[in-house]
Amino acid sequence: MNLYKYVSESINEKLGFAANLETPRNREFGDFSTNAAMVGAKLAHKNPRELANEILPKIQELDFVESANIAGPGFINIKIRDDFILKNASAPQPQKADKPLVIDMDYGAYNVAKSLHIGHLRTSIVGDTLNRIFRFMGHKTISYNHMGDWGRSMGMVIAWIKRIHPDWPFFQDNFDPYMDLSKYTFDPDELNTFYPQASALAKSDESFMDTVHTITAELQRGHAGYNALYNIFMPISLESMHNTIKKLNILPFDNDLGEKNAALYEEPVEKLLRDKNLLQKDDGAEIVVVKKDTDTAPMPPVMFHNSRGATTYDATDIMAIYYRKLTDNPNKIIYLTDSRQSLHFQQLFRIAELTGLFDVKNLEHIGYGTINGADGKPFKTRSGNAADLDDIIQIATDAVRTRVSENNKDLDNNTIDTIAIAALKFNDLMHDLRSDYIFDPAAVTSFEGRTGPYVLYTAVRLNSVLNRATTEPKPNNTKINTDERNLLLAILDFDRTIQSAYENRATDLIANYAYNLCQLINAFYHTCPILRDDIDLQTQQNRLHIVKIARDTLVTATDLMGLKIPNKM
Repeated sequence: MNLYKYVSESINEKLGFAANLETPRNREFGDFSTNAAMVGAKLAHKNPRELANEILPKIQELDFVESANIAGPGFINIKIRDDFILKNASAPQPQKADKPLVIDMDYGAYNVAKSLHIGHLRTSIVGDTLNRIFRFMGHKTISYNHMGDWGRSMGMVIAWIKRIHPDWPFFQDNFDPYMDLSKYTFDPDELNTFYPQASALAKSDESFMDTVHTITAELQRGHAGYNALYNIFMPISLESMHNTIKKLNILPFDNDLGEKNAALYEEPVEKLLRDKNLLQKDDGAEIVVVKKDTDTAPMPPVMFHNSRGATTYDATDIMAIYYRKLTDNPNKIIYLTDSRQSLHFQQLFRIAELTGLFDVKNLEHIGYGTINGADGKPFKTRSGNAADLDDIIQIATDAVRTRVSENNKDLDNNTIDTIAIAALKFNDLMHDLRSDYIFDPAAVTSFEGRTGPYVLYTAVRLNSVLNRATTEPKPNNTKINTDERNLLLAILDFDRTIQSAYENRATDLIANYAYNLCQLINAFYHTCPILRDDIDLQTQQNRLHIVKIARDTLVTATDLMGLKIPNKM
């Protein structure tokens, strides 16, 4: 039940006009506060305090109101009846959207033949959580890992392989595509070194960069040898990606389709652009001008073909919209990337608008901030490179293992891994995704405070109580105390929190809700004995009921964040 929505709609219906409902920080003033008297006073041309006295009896008539009083210039504070709270608090259920949408979600965007690095942490974690929230709200999502698998980076990788294996058949003029190629393979770790080495060489060796450009263009034109080599290292790289995101407990992508798939739709997209006279020649390349007369900030043109005729990264994003419109026909397409790509998406959305390819109002880019080290700069390894995602996971795992050892706990490796992943993910999700944050392994793996391990520990504690109980959880009319009441009110605020997280694309709302819920759970646990012998049956059943719905609510929240709850901690 969305208590906030129920109370708000009930008051508005009773009074016949819409007013705002707020939740006071101090519950001693009431559970809710409404400005109905102020709103009504403007409509009726009356003094707010005077009108408050007139409408107060109407609010007191509502069946869920225990008491109501006037405060300040005319605010009305409302306290909800205990039995109403206890009766209506229940485990959350997936929502049924009034108008379910089909939403294409583009996050991940991993690069083939490159190991995932810390820059992929936020897109993976936040994208997965938003995906889970959208599905929970009743929408159909189609998730895409839009891979970098067809541009210059592929030319880099193939050029490097040619450099170290020049005698391989893929580079011979008489390449036979039907020959046995089974002996040509790569170790995933070795494969991930090719691009960095090639990129470094290309900066100092002009001839090597020319080779890269040539190979890229020939690969895209269908060169048999290069494509055969591509088809060998592509599945190796894809499996490596999947292994890493599996560690993070990320939902599998519905589609691992990147630039190569999009490039299949070059012809119809190019025709669309030419029919609208949008393609212009520029120094051998073909561009689309997207600048408007009203622009005050720089808005460069979009390159569709480079001077060598190769398809650009920008162009494949246009083709990807075409493909998704053709296959999914989604109501919305949402992109989640580093906020530094915001200009790219402004350009992309303008082309969608110019061509009429997709309603620009339904194209959305969510830009996230960077993960920084203690120095406030993007987090890097001691060698100065961007940390691999597997390395970050290992850093968190080692920090958890150290903390477990210091606390003389005996936890198996699977449990330690589960805690480490929860620590990483929760630490990311609790921050405003649009802001930067500092990554400190020791802090994020603490078992106390606003951390993933603290949330898991609270869930484990609730499960332990329910497992040890010998009687069934059962709500009754037993009077509830302050800690029980505060916990139940928080449970009744779950639906509103999820709705707000969905509307604002704010994963921090669900993470911080989970933490605040855990605080209330632990306050309840310390002041409300449950399984002690001196607790009467009715009280025990009532408190077990509260434990159960608190556990179920916390489990739902952790599942939306992709956290697993271990058996013990």
